[in-house]
Amino acid sequence: MGLAAGNEMVVKQDLKVVAEVREFVRLVTGEYGMDDFVPCLVASELVTNALQHAASDTDADVVLRLSRTEDDALWMEVQDAACGLPQMLEADSSSETGRGLFIVDQYARCWGIRALAGDVGKVVFAVIDRT
Repeated sequence: MGLAAGNEMVVKQDLKVVAEVREFVRLVTGEYGMDDFVPCLVASELVTNALQHAASDTDADVVLRLSRTEDDALWMEVQDAACGLPQMLEADSSSETGRGLFIVDQYARCWGIRALAGDVGKVVFAVIDRT
């Protein structure tokens, strides 16, 4: 697993670590008393997108952070060092990729992107309600 400080995980440049991301999410959501299915699905999609599209351009690590909102939902954010913005694609029925942000959009209460100051990357965040 990556380095974890509190509810933060540094994800190394390897798609094989996405299983470790899900385990980390299970641990944190368990501490919060939340079901882990949707948080694991959303985290998998956001981290995979960052590793495939953003991190490969910069060789920088991806950081996953989890916390609670004031109304007890799960706040999830994935930070990477690329400035390119992710886009929701319209995948056709035979495509094997391109559904990640659509899945996030369907399961998260809301999600968005915030650029980091100084053009050093971005954070993609999602808010997931308790189930």
